[in-house]
Amino acid sequence: MASRYHEVYDGWKRDPVGFWAEAAKAIDWFTPFDSVFDAKAGVYGRWFSGGSCNTCFNAVDRHVAGGRADQIALIHDSAITGTVRKYTYAELKREVVALTSVLKNRGVQKGDRVIIYMPMVAEAAIAMLACARIGAVHSVVFGGFASHELATRIDDARPKLIISASCGLEPGRTVGYKPLLDAAIEMSRHKPEACLILQREQLRCELQDNYDIDYADAVARERAAGANVDCVPVLATDPLYIIYTSGTTGQPKGIVRDNGGHMVALKWTMENEFGVKPGEVFWAASDVGWVVGHSYIVYGPLLHGCTTVLFEGKPVGTPDAGTYWRVISEHGVVALFTAPTAFRAIKGQDPKGEFIPRYDLSKFRTLFLAGERADPETIKWAEQKLKVPVIDHWWQTETGSPMTINPAGLGLLPVKYGSPGVPMPGFDIRVLDDAGHEVPRGTLGNVVVKLPLPAGCLPTLWNADARFRQAYIEEFPGFYKTADAGMMDEEGYLYVMARTDDIINVAGHRLSTGAMEEVLSAHPDVAECAVIGIADQMKGQVPLGFVVLNAGVARDTGAIENEVVALVRERIGPVAAFKTVVTIKRLPKTRSGKILRGTMQKIADKEEWAMPATIDDPAILDEITAALKGRGIGL
Repeated sequence: MASRYHEVYDGWKRDPVGFWAEAAKAIDWFTPFDSVFDAKAGVYGRWFSGGSCNTCFNAVDRHVAGGRADQIALIHDSAITGTVRKYTYAELKREVVALTSVLKNRGVQKGDRVIIYMPMVAEAAIAMLACARIGAVHSVVFGGFASHELATRIDDARPKLIISASCGLEPGRTVGYKPLLDAAIEMSRHKPEACLILQREQLRCELQDNYDIDYADAVARERAAGANVDCVPVLATDPLYIIYTSGTTGQPKGIVRDNGGHMVALKWTMENEFGVKPGEVFWAASDVGWVVGHSYIVYGPLLHGCTTVLFEGKPVGTPDAGTYWRVISEHGVVALFTAPTAFRAIKGQDPKGEFIPRYDLSKFRTLFLAGERADPETIKWAEQKLKVPVIDHWWQTETGSPMTINPAGLGLLPVKYGSPGVPMPGFDIRVLDDAGHEVPRGTLGNVVVKLPLPAGCLPTLWNADARFRQAYIEEFPGFYKTADAGMMDEEGYLYVMARTDDIINVAGHRLSTGAMEEVLSAHPDVAECAVIGIADQMKGQVPLGFVVLNAGVARDTGAIENEVVALVRERIGPVAAFKTVVTIKRLPKTRSGKILRGTMQKIADKEEWAMPATIDDPAILDEITAALKGRGIGL
């Protein structure tokens, strides 16, 4: 079908208030809003001021009342334990109400904070919805985060209660959460009143008398007693949750998400951007601890009346590179949203895609990638093997939903490899030089969004308006700073090349590491890669490449490295000064799949570095250090 994108985007530009007023009709409101946008409220304005609503009501109760009571709402699929649990909308409501009753009996009420520190279990989503039901503000902290990181978040959010579990499961290991939680509470100045602990059979924990509450027992008692807790009306501008940006040091940055604008934006994206209909099965293979988990495991699909999949496992190793295809086949998934890292891992283990034909993927129609830059080779591999559109898109924890995408629901535009698509309604994206002037199309610069930010984006940071202004607004007045570098082409497609601190300066030439990574990943033997800039006396900085080879590659690594260097010289030119590639077994990543380029750069430059709180496996940094020393780098 012909795409309606330009018509819809231009319609938003002509009448932004009318656009969001129309989108807001898809949400049930307890009392109508006074204004769609109040430019005088908050730091840059607030959406749907004066309106009252409830996110849990819209995600659960209205579907139970409106004919979806017996439809599956949530599928918990654990590839690690080999178990699947399914909840209809009616069953999900029953579980949420019982847990809400437990919270209420512990004195949790509207405006109180609750930290959720849990693995990928159904109870994590239920806990989020239970908080939303009574207007408590949840803050999900990625399960297994180190105690210090959890403690900083406890001190910033000051929760009344913490909901956690005895353990999390990783391929080949069990991570005890209780010792980490106890140590965090010991470290923190703020002391929560109690902890609600879900005991998992894989590793049970000791509960402290008069402090720790057994989750299953408490919920079962409320369920048996026929507990009923109605949804509490909250203002559209009241906070639904706080999510802390990953890898922060010192005072963490608490991104605030409101209730009204968040619901309106997410509901609109499900059909228009992701092309999914109510009743269909949507799967975001992320973690509830990250923004993708909030927006597209829990809230987006449930607001839209979809069935959502909450998956505990990895793309490879649980048990093999076919696990994603099993989940899609078994549950009838129509759209998958995951990180490019996941697909690079699958491609690295199964370069020929031999697992794919073993599964029935007949219902599967779109793959969405975001979280890291999606290199064209990975996209082409996925297109060729899956024979469905592969849609790269770009957004941030701060925005809560895509800033740019190729909108499946409005009709796909031509795919441009290397671009995460075109701006979505609400996002007037510009590219500026460091002095704040717009640069010509096709020129690399700072990617910014003209204020006001649309519905669903952060209104501010938790208890830190001044810090919000300083971090996002002051550098380019009138604009929100994304801290990404990129360019816009003549047809309005954005190309996000790197974080602004990943632009390297080689002898006065500003070069994007992302563009070099694109070339490295084009080599047929390369599964994954990263490029960093390292200090050089003559040129200021020079690029250094790291490559991980596909499974089964037996060629001489020196020959492959020489070929990769030649490829960069051929495609980018001698200006890149690209001379060194190091072959390694694996790249250091955060648990959400982001490559830790900054830490690698510090190791190579012999700078002081701290172990990143979000790292997936610390041992990888020792491997990197040894590989660099073997080449005389970082000595």
